[in-house]
This record gives sequence, C-alpha cells and structure tokens, in this order.
Amino acid sequence: MAVFTPVSDDDARQLLKQYNLGELVSLRGISAGIENTNYFLNTTQGEYILTLFEVLTHEQLPFYIELMHHLASAGQLVPEPQTGLNGQRITTLHNKPCSIVTKLEGGYEPEPSSEHCRQAATAMARMHLAAQDFPIRQDNLRGLSWWQSNAPKVLPFLSPEQADLLQSVLSEQSNYAQTEQYLSLPRGPSHCDLFRDNVLFAGTHENPQLGGFIDFYFAGCDTWIFDIAVGVNDWCIDRLTGALQIEKAQAWLSAYAQVRPYTDAERAAWPIIIQAAALRFWISRLYDFHLPRPAQTLKPHDPRHFERVLQQRRQFGVPALP
Repeated sequence: MAVFTPVSDDDARQLLKQYNLGELVSLRGISAGIENTNYFLNTTQGEYILTLFEVLTHEQLPFYIELMHHLASAGQLVPEPQTGLNGQRITTLHNKPCSIVTKLEGGYEPEPSSEHCRQAATAMARMHLAAQDFPIRQDNLRGLSWWQSNAPKVLPFLSPEQADLLQSVLSEQSNYAQTEQYLSLPRGPSHCDLFRDNVLFAGTHENPQLGGFIDFYFAGCDTWIFDIAVGVNDWCIDRLTGALQIEKAQAWLSAYAQVRPYTDAERAAWPIIIQAAALRFWISRLYDFHLPRPAQTLKPHDPRHFERVLQQRRQFGVPALP
C-alpha cells in the first residue's frame, strides 16, 4: 500500500459498535492499492471491506460513497456502503475518514477474454444509465483541468520527443473540449478508472460470472465515451506494445451498445477521446513516478506503458463504434 494505517482487532470491535453488522470474526489487511488502507472485515453477519481514506477528506467523500449506495440500491453490482446506527455511511477511525462496504464475489482477471470484455462493458452501460438520476454532481477530478495543471510539472523529466508528444496531444484535447461536438456528448457519473483489476469475476476463465465493479474513488462526472475509452485502453490491448486487440475491442464496444446505443457525436469523437484516456493515465503515471508523495512505498507504475498506448492510438487508429 502507498500509505498504511494499522488497525487492530480492538479497533475493529469498537468501530462495529457503530453499526448493526454483528461481531468481529477476523480482520486482514489487503496489500493492493496505492490510495487507501483496506482490510477484509469478516463478522458474524457477513464479509465486508473496511477502508480508511488516506487522501480524500470527509468533505470529498460523499460523492463516492453515495454514488456506490445509489448504484447498489438500483441493483448494480458494486460494493454497498453500510449505514451506521447514526444514519451515516462515513465515520472516523484513527482520525481518518472510513467506511465499511460489502465484499463482492470473485477476483480480478489479469488476462481477460472477449467474454470478460462483453460482461464488463454490459455492466458499465447499465451503471451509466442507473447513475443518470444521481443528485450529487462532481467533475472528474483527474480530467482536462488536472492534465493542464500537472503536465508542466512532468515535462522536465521527458525527452524532447516525449515532451512534444505530450504537449501536442494536450493542446489538441484542450481545443477539442471547447467544440460544440464535445459539449454535446452524453455524460454523467462515471467510474473513470475501470481497469481490469477494478472488476471482479467468479466462475472460471472459460465461463466467467461478473462479481462487480470496485474502487470508485476516482469516479466523477465525465463523458460516458471517456469511461468506455479508459476500459478499452486497458482490457483490449497487448500489454507489451499497447496495440489494440481488435476482437476484444469489438466485443466491448458492441456489448455496451446493446444496452445504450452510441450517438453520432460519440462516433465522431471516439478517435480523439480514446487518445484523451491514454493521455490522462500517461500524465498521472509520470506524476506518480517522478513526483511521488513522501509516504508512498508502493512502486509506481511505469509511465511508458501509456506513452506506448497513446502512440498506438495516434498511429493506427481505432475500430469505429457500432
């Protein structure tokens, strides 16, 4: 973990007194993740995840927690935040905001098949539609304004060729965001970080069963086509080269469209938006790699991966939306 806050069994027992979730059975830390401290929390009533938020504040959390609650209440496969005896879904432990959510079934699939892509895309489309009436609005905090603010901070670490690529794409995205076409794109609450390790599957590789989406703490209101692009750029590629695997990409794009058909504006925007999704993670990985937080102990991801993804999208394009 990036920042780890120890939680003892006694801490957990005291915390559970604020809920109606039974008595503590076991507590075990989860090693994955770079933003928050997570524990598997098992009680006499069920299995849960305890999260202590190391970066997000009490004031910032309601969008994420209430979005999950809204989606779970609508029947979507997402962790359901538990409500305390005081009616609140956010509390405090070790002077940090925390929450308890239900544990979903399954584990993440490191080598997804076309069937995994179809199931994830179908669930994403249903999630987008289910979130339309969510009343809290918050922009994607890692959107264009964040790229514009942080790109200058990482440029000193780049070669002239890399800096030219980053600045060129950022300029294109900044200009495109002012167009009528971009402003007409359907949008709403989105996951914005739906990598393969944020989706759980039960069953077997040959017969997967979607367990659900996790880690909503980069969610925000953005164009739905951007959310799709983030997914395709991780699920449907050769990890060594960043090249698209066309069969998987077509499976993803077609499955999504069966739930929510694309608009003409989305079809036109697709080639530039999928570059935006690559740029977002190239900049954030450059930032985490070269300017890590002081307490971060987990090795950051190699930023060159999304540089390759971006170059692939610019050189070879993408299959058209159905």
